[in-house]
Amino acid sequence: MSKEEATESPWTEKAASQFDGKQYSQYFDPCQEAAARSMRCLHRNGGDRDMCSDYFQAYRDCKKQWLEDRREAKRKEGKSWFS
Repeated sequence: MSKEEATESPWTEKAASQFDGKQYSQYFDPCQEAAARSMRCLHRNGGDRDMCSDYFQAYRDCKKQWLEDRREAKRKEGKSWFS
């Protein structure tokens, strides 16, 4: 995995429009590709989590970045739980 992939924000305009347009019961994860990579690694290595720690970390980093970007977008829009 390159550093460029790790620093790229999952909260793109496309992801934002997909998230906003989904139904409430529908699950949306812009980090699904990172999750799929970690699962493929587990299958490939017989469930050995130590072999896949880089993939797990990439998923956690993606998820963290996504949540931070969502919070910032909500803050800019002025949306809150109470409005």
